[in-house]
Amino acid sequence: MGGTDKLTVEVAGRPLLAWTLAALTAAPEVDRVVVVTSDERRAEVAGASWLPSAVIEVVAGGARRQGSVHAGFVALERHDPDGSGVVLVHDAARPLVEPALVGAVVAATARHGAAIPIVPVAETLKRIDGGLVGATVERTGLGAAQTPQGVRRDLLREAYRRYPPDGPETFTDEAALLEACSIAVHVVPGDPGNLKVTLPLDLRRAVAALTSARASRTGIGRDSHPFGPGMPLRLGGIEIAGAPALAGHSDGDVVLHALADALLGAVALGDLGRLFPADARTPRGVASTVLVEDVRRRVHDAGWRPASVDLTVIAARPRLGAHLEPMRDAIAGLLGLDPAAVSVKASSGNLDGSEGAGRSISALVIATVEAVR
Repeated sequence: MGGTDKLTVEVAGRPLLAWTLAALTAAPEVDRVVVVTSDERRAEVAGASWLPSAVIEVVAGGARRQGSVHAGFVALERHDPDGSGVVLVHDAARPLVEPALVGAVVAATARHGAAIPIVPVAETLKRIDGGLVGATVERTGLGAAQTPQGVRRDLLREAYRRYPPDGPETFTDEAALLEACSIAVHVVPGDPGNLKVTLPLDLRRAVAALTSARASRTGIGRDSHPFGPGMPLRLGGIEIAGAPALAGHSDGDVVLHALADALLGAVALGDLGRLFPADARTPRGVASTVLVEDVRRRVHDAGWRPASVDLTVIAARPRLGAHLEPMRDAIAGLLGLDPAAVSVKASSGNLDGSEGAGRSISALVIATVEAVR
């Protein structure tokens, strides 16, 4: 890179490292992140405003990749010494990784013990000898390794026991370390768009992709809840006295549930049910405003912010005309938007379906997000 620290190059007001972290933490499977950097930059990175909330520690790395990865793993172990599950190792110079690829690596690692994404080699390979072509290399069965690379924590502990990171052996990636331990590494299809910034041309391609493809995105959310026992009705972030509550594991606010799903869909973060399942992991009766605040934080950590909302509530009862503006203002406040960017409409359902019969309320939301500048 001609002496340039590629990870500090600003793209749309954020360093490349910020985009990589946002892309990685956009995957719902990613729970905690440790950033490994140079000792000189550790304090600077740890205090950065763009650091996602999933980052639990920023640590100094080692002289070799294996030492740096080990430093990150030790930090994870310190926070959860008896933990199991999957550890991912991702190159900070890969800002275009898609959540789907992260999820595929996690799933394959959980099933097989270790997994890496591989892109087949398309070009003819030549062995170079003193500036001349020495031989053509058979490319059948060859592939280029990408990240994130995944390994179960117990297997990585065993690998470090057998090959300490400060030992004489040098491993170019985690898969090489596992191979040395005779630990099978499963292959998942890689993504040609998962670019690693190595040369100045790579940086130009990454900048073009981040600034063009990430200008704005739109998601759609829909939810429906039947009326249940108790009162009052909570809808669109407000309380409507005298109307029965909606049934649900949470407070049943169908409007905010649809809003949360629309925001998650715009950023490809999954759905509300996956993040907050209707079981003991989610407190019964939790306020849907709390769920939306959590979703907004996740959207921001992924490098996005809400830009506009258009929603329609379908309900034969209660009459919602007088409540639409308070809903609009409540939603605008939750998302940090001007009320003019939020449209709230209502329909009686025209006697059609359970909404039209007064047995339930449903909501349809379209939300637009824009890249954080």
